[in-house]
Amino acid sequence: MPGFPSPFGKDDDSLFDSYDEFVPDHNPMPDRFLEGHDVLAGSNHIAFHRLTRELFEERKVYDMTFNYNLARLNLDTRHKNAGYRYAVEDRDTEDAIDDESVDRVLRAEFTPTTPFCPQTHTLTIGSFRAWNGLSERHEYDLVRVRPSPMHHQSEAISDQLAELEQTYLETGDVTAEPEDSAEVGSNPMERAMQNEGASRGSPDAPF
Repeated sequence: MPGFPSPFGKDDDSLFDSYDEFVPDHNPMPDRFLEGHDVLAGSNHIAFHRLTRELFEERKVYDMTFNYNLARLNLDTRHKNAGYRYAVEDRDTEDAIDDESVDRVLRAEFTPTTPFCPQTHTLTIGSFRAWNGLSERHEYDLVRVRPSPMHHQSEAISDQLAELEQTYLETGDVTAEPEDSAEVGSNPMERAMQNEGASRGSPDAPF
């Protein structure tokens, strides 16, 4: 993806961990959505996150503030405790997916860099569409996505992601728009970014 000058300075590879290593202190702590489930760590986290990089590259899931593939946020030592953590869903929990057609479910929880991150809504929906729209590339029948509760609109965003899940399970369509999508966003900047993405985006883009 073509780059543009970043207001945060030069992209110095020395500031990033490798995709081949898992540094617990540089990854977000699992929060409410992953509680009680089998959280991926070590080589299991590495394997799925490397695949995530490929899927996000293919579907153009980019952090527009830092101008890089969203998977790279986990590796950015300037923003420790931000990015994705994953857990295999325990199907015996109260809020597990109850669908006979679904066997293995992965949960993905996104922690943004700040509680008011203007891209959290767009990035989590884009992530959902990338993982589930390319589900033949991994072993899970469904990847469920939620923002960390530290985000100030986590409940509203989670409601929309749950709606997308249900639509996907019923129709197999990852492109559906959740109701009231335009009303969710931390400020007018995000809504402007969403409108711009819709008018200028690639046909392969998830949002």
